[in-house]
Amino acid sequence: MDEPLSRLSSGLEAGPASPLQRKKALFALLVVTSVWGATFIWMKQALNALEPEIHDIGRFQVVAILVSARFAVAAIAMLLLFPKARAALVHREQWRGGLILGGIMLVGFVTQMIGLEDISPSVSAFLTSLYVVFTALITVIFTKSRPSRALLLGVFLATFGAGFIQGPPHLTWGWGEILTVVCAVFFALHIIYTQKLTQQLEPIGITQTSFIIVTLGSFALLLLIGGGRSMSQWDLVFKDGVFLQVLCLGIGGSLFCILLLNIFQRYLHPIQAAIIYAFEPVWATIYGLTLGLDHWSGWILLGGGALFVGNIVVEIFSTSDEEE
Repeated sequence: MDEPLSRLSSGLEAGPASPLQRKKALFALLVVTSVWGATFIWMKQALNALEPEIHDIGRFQVVAILVSARFAVAAIAMLLLFPKARAALVHREQWRGGLILGGIMLVGFVTQMIGLEDISPSVSAFLTSLYVVFTALITVIFTKSRPSRALLLGVFLATFGAGFIQGPPHLTWGWGEILTVVCAVFFALHIIYTQKLTQQLEPIGITQTSFIIVTLGSFALLLLIGGGRSMSQWDLVFKDGVFLQVLCLGIGGSLFCILLLNIFQRYLHPIQAAIIYAFEPVWATIYGLTLGLDHWSGWILLGGGALFVGNIVVEIFSTSDEEE
């Protein structure tokens, strides 16, 4: 194994975590998925309010502006709330880690955004859920070890549950599907590199720098495609039905969730963390049913049940030694 892979694989173990730390981590990541489920609703509400702007300047430009604004809100709030976030701005290692995590997040968001232009949300949800499988595959490659059978069963159940909770997706392979699979790979890499880097660096600091990287990267991509050069385009952030949603996305979906993730994921095996994150579409479906945005079907029970069973199997039958 070459040196970079050796350094990475050394950080893929859950580390010396106590039972109490593991329980706190499990609860924290479940809370993260519950808030991430709400981000689907907030983004949908914002995009619905911006239909005229999407028609005028294109969906990609609108979403890039929203992503840049969302992470700018998170970065500014971090600076105001946490002294460690301010201290991170003068440390090269924190910027190096933030560049890695922020760059991976940016590629994942961008490929998912572009892919959504050509595919349905259900297909996007299914293909994005493949990050659970990719997390397992990449972990096996890096560590040259085989996950326990309980973890493998959990991966299968989580992927099936997350992908089919809205019914069987109708796949016709094209650029939209390919880009969404690329998105899933990068989301898997984000889980794996989070496991490594948060064991080495201050989680608050690396969260701050990664937010800045995503903000600047989204802005740079926007300029590259010819957008974001007029203040009238940025004014859409303050439109009724958009501003509150952007604040919720920035404070809830980015600051709260990613900070919690960076603090607690290091106490779990990355594959187990990926299986827990697969609960995100379950929460999104629950919120959608509550708000009348989704309709009940047997697939919801089947998909949600598969996810629940997958997590129970992993938690009961996987010991720390098996996970490593």
